[in-house]
Amino acid sequence: MTEHHRLPRTRDDWQALAAELTVERGLETRAYIDDAFVEAQRGATLATVNPATGEILAEVASCDAADAEVAVAAARAAVDGGAWSRLAPGRRKAVLLKLADLMAAHKHELALLDTLDMGKPISSALGDLAGAIGCLRYQAECIDKLYGEVAPTGEEALALVLREPLGVVACIVPWNFPLMMTAWKIAPALAAGNSVILKPSEKSPLSALRLASLAREAGLPRGVFQVLPGFGHTVGKALALSMEVDCLAFTGSTGVGKQLMQYAGQSNLKKVYLECGGKSPNIVFADCKDLDRVAKHAAAAIFHNQGEVCIAGSRLLVENSIREAFVDKVLAAAEAMQPGDPLDPASFMGAMVDRAQYERVLDFIRCGVEEGATLRAGGEALEGPGLFIPPTVFDGVTERMAIGREEIFGPVLAVFGFDSEEEAVRLANDSDYGLAAGLWSQDIDRIMRVTRRLRSGQVFVNNWAGGDQTMPFGGVKQSGNGRDKSHHSLEEYSDLKSVWMSLSP
Repeated sequence: MTEHHRLPRTRDDWQALAAELTVERGLETRAYIDDAFVEAQRGATLATVNPATGEILAEVASCDAADAEVAVAAARAAVDGGAWSRLAPGRRKAVLLKLADLMAAHKHELALLDTLDMGKPISSALGDLAGAIGCLRYQAECIDKLYGEVAPTGEEALALVLREPLGVVACIVPWNFPLMMTAWKIAPALAAGNSVILKPSEKSPLSALRLASLAREAGLPRGVFQVLPGFGHTVGKALALSMEVDCLAFTGSTGVGKQLMQYAGQSNLKKVYLECGGKSPNIVFADCKDLDRVAKHAAAAIFHNQGEVCIAGSRLLVENSIREAFVDKVLAAAEAMQPGDPLDPASFMGAMVDRAQYERVLDFIRCGVEEGATLRAGGEALEGPGLFIPPTVFDGVTERMAIGREEIFGPVLAVFGFDSEEEAVRLANDSDYGLAAGLWSQDIDRIMRVTRRLRSGQVFVNNWAGGDQTMPFGGVKQSGNGRDKSHHSLEEYSDLKSVWMSLSP
């Protein structure tokens, strides 16, 4: 399949390109195992559905334990064979940079697959692609810049600290940012010399399968990169329990993350890196500058990607002296962020990923009303065949309410009030999660005090979701234990080997 003959700019352009993405025209729906596209051994398939229309896009191979066994054996053979694991760092870098170039050459097709699969706006999907490509290039460039160590000893010995690949890495990624989350996992794992088995979400497998064909074209050796679409309780569980998988990298819910840690303990004590849920506080102090700008950022922090974001600023904590005026500004900003056709570049929000997530969000909205929060905006689904929920804002939320404590993963904002810095910190930290936090203030002393006291893996000061590939991404508490991005993630996918050499006097 080739890129569209001209640059798509309008909804009509994207619809025309979408019409070309069919099985008859080469859309790949088979698993990629041991350098070949194959059906699942038991012949099972799963339907991937466009949530904006309800139409079935394709029937995709649904792998299980039998397919995982074959893939793991191929990955182990690749590790032992050394065609990638022992390849010179500079040569691995060249292959990954070529893969990044191929992704850039096919960016419209890849972005469109994610938009059709999970309902995100095409403009957002293109941004995700840029992030995925940037991640791959960053990790590729890191490969030949990480040095080993020579430990300080006397003249009687030479002590070396070497970095070596872990071996076989299984990456289980979510549906909300399909290719970007994939890149955050596979780029450092491949860069470090591992063989990687990718299990995309059953809700968004199409772009991962297209990526497999690009990886083969880029020159990744046999068995080094494989893609197994399927369900978590079948193929995902099989990978987690495998005695031949050395590392499990996962982004998804906290509940599933806990299960995967148990599977690691039941099998071979494989390393497990988790990036799990969040209920992130976004704190606005009365001394912050330009309330209109801050309000737009606060709205985007929760309504971007339909709120299906692990670091969504879903808890808005506002100093009471400005709360009423500020919430009005947030409501005005949200009014301009209504959901629309995901194929329209002007749409800020798209469709919820599937019926189950759609109903889950609506259940939480009903719960918020029943618990006594004040519904200020939204609250009801839009009519039509698609799964669209508008920006929903609750004011007067308290710590006891489910909408203020549980991760909803939808466009639902819970507004809290506070009167002091101490109260703001207490509210922010009163959560099982610790993935991200935001802080808006012009007082540098307050910024430093509060930043240090927030129990969060990352803190955004006078912005939301700022950062680039140089910054690690991950959480604390029940938001997980691993770090994506930066050279720190590359270090996670390698082991240290200590070598002590005795020297003759």
